[in-house]
Amino acid sequence: MVLYTSPFPNSFLSVLHSFSWGLIFPCYWLADRLVASFVPTTYEKRQRADDPCYFHALCIIITTPIYLALLVASLPFALIGFLLWSPLQSARRPYIYSRLEDKNHANGATLLTEWKAAGSGKSFCFGSANVCLLPDSLARFNNVFNTQARAKEIGRRIRNGASRPQIKIYIDSPTNTSISAASFSSLVSPQGGDSTNRTVNAGIKRTTSMEYKGDNSGSNNSEDSREDKGGAGEPNEGEENTCIVRINGEENGHMSDAEMDTINGQAHASGPAEPSLEGDAEISKTPNHKQKEGDSGSLDSYSASRESLVKVRVGDGTVDQSTVNNKLLYKASIMKKTSVRKKKHTDETFDHEISAFFPANLDFLCLQEVFDKRAAEKLKEQLHHYFEYIVYDVGVYSCHGCCSFKFVNSGLLFASRYPVMDAAYHCYPNGRGTDSLASKGALFLKVQVGSTPQDQRIVGYISCTHLQAIAGDTTVRCEQLDMLQDWLSEFRKSTSSSSTANPEELVAFDVICGDLNFDNCSSEDKLEQQHSLFTHYKDPCRIGPGEDKPWAIGTLLDPEGLYDEEVCTPDNLQKVLESEEGRKGYLVYPTSKNHSSSQKGRKASLKGNGRRIDYMLYTEEGLYLEWKVEVEEFSFITQLAGLTDHLPVAMRLMVSTGEDDP
Repeated sequence: MVLYTSPFPNSFLSVLHSFSWGLIFPCYWLADRLVASFVPTTYEKRQRADDPCYFHALCIIITTPIYLALLVASLPFALIGFLLWSPLQSARRPYIYSRLEDKNHANGATLLTEWKAAGSGKSFCFGSANVCLLPDSLARFNNVFNTQARAKEIGRRIRNGASRPQIKIYIDSPTNTSISAASFSSLVSPQGGDSTNRTVNAGIKRTTSMEYKGDNSGSNNSEDSREDKGGAGEPNEGEENTCIVRINGEENGHMSDAEMDTINGQAHASGPAEPSLEGDAEISKTPNHKQKEGDSGSLDSYSASRESLVKVRVGDGTVDQSTVNNKLLYKASIMKKTSVRKKKHTDETFDHEISAFFPANLDFLCLQEVFDKRAAEKLKEQLHHYFEYIVYDVGVYSCHGCCSFKFVNSGLLFASRYPVMDAAYHCYPNGRGTDSLASKGALFLKVQVGSTPQDQRIVGYISCTHLQAIAGDTTVRCEQLDMLQDWLSEFRKSTSSSSTANPEELVAFDVICGDLNFDNCSSEDKLEQQHSLFTHYKDPCRIGPGEDKPWAIGTLLDPEGLYDEEVCTPDNLQKVLESEEGRKGYLVYPTSKNHSSSQKGRKASLKGNGRRIDYMLYTEEGLYLEWKVEVEEFSFITQLAGLTDHLPVAMRLMVSTGEDDP
């Protein structure tokens, strides 16, 4: 199958399309700005609270007639452009495939080595997020704004979080089985001398989830990095730049006050600190990009919270913090592993956390609501610094391929560090209401992740989708789930080059990511919760229909609270979500006839831990029978705090081959 690298089959149609859009764009931009001026966000309202009430009204009075006059003047040109643009969509391809040619700019792609399936297995990390990159006037209805600046910052945060070394701290606690994973800090020094990672029994001082930042640079796959990794135990073949620190708690699961004030262990690791690639002049226009004390959302920030400063004592000596600041420091993932689990959940074998960063060594990324084409270009440019392969501008326009007229695309975007072999897109034909104006659908991808010593390709399947959003459209979503399964089955059959007698390919994983717009706890979503999709695919956060695992939290944030000081930075949002009371204040909860829809200050007992509408599913059906697929980690991510009204999620799968390490 040929992947489409341009939206049109020839340059003439591309030029004609650019010309038609050039005629439409002034009218589109003016209408967008006109509507946006009447839809302020809560942040803008707070900023204007100190200004005289007549100042904003005066601005509206002056700018509105200007916008209207220019809008009327641009309408004839927009009409001509539309008459050219609309029929051209019948020749438009359903996506654009972008591959980075200059790999010097892709820090993530250089980390990959060919997987030969000769070891015990390999892990693959998947991420998914709804980023709400609509035209600015529409994004404001979700209480977010400045779409172009947000797109650039979202891309920067994702690639910076994913390109850091994978540092984990495991805390063995025989009694604590709660969802809250305390935020701890670890010191990681890149200095040579002793290239072996040493792990000792340690007490840990509780701090905020600090930003680990350094000014060193270099390749993540440098020789020093390889040497440093060697002493961290024996990581799996697929884990790059991984440092693991294990801390054994006391029998009662508590640490003494003296231990809580010290860190006696030191682990060594190496990796790059991504330098800032552009200034923050444009970013500073929005509140979510202001660098505040303790803001660790972007690793480009050099600010640090006072609470995140850690005193380290090695032996009888103390390492002064001034010497630490010059070292390369990174954010560690904190995992609580319980040796004694509740009987009801004895099958829980993987790590889970609420993290302030995207997982290190992120392999695949599925995004939804990347509707704005200019924002998609900015996002793609940022992601290409980590992901080599990107599929974007997915969907159809006008009446081509769907029953109703489509004004915007599907909003789906896929990024990968592994080469894409095949891709296909299908539009849901049953969209209703405002959702019918977008070409919501499903994107199916086949990626090559390695090969066997016998030169058999090792492939994986990933599906990205976004279902009907309007509440009450249960039957529409169920029909879309039916179509999703049918289309995926057809895609796998049409792209498979294997047979029982001649297995040219081995399938390592099959994953579905996306915003499904229903949760597993609402009584109104019972039909979707019982769909057959969940019999073929596993949800790591789910026990059964209507019941989530106790550590799973909602992914839909209350838009009204996005800019509250308590949650406007990744660290703050992480700490709030680790608290049950905090979640009640800032997450949207499953609807109930007995409770008000208001989210603020709720005192009543609520079902679940919030509406979890962003899913990551995987299956063991149709995979290579001799291999085993297991969840290694699942994360709820706060790194996009203030940039979107959804929590990103991430899942790391381990594909075990059953063979011993060579």
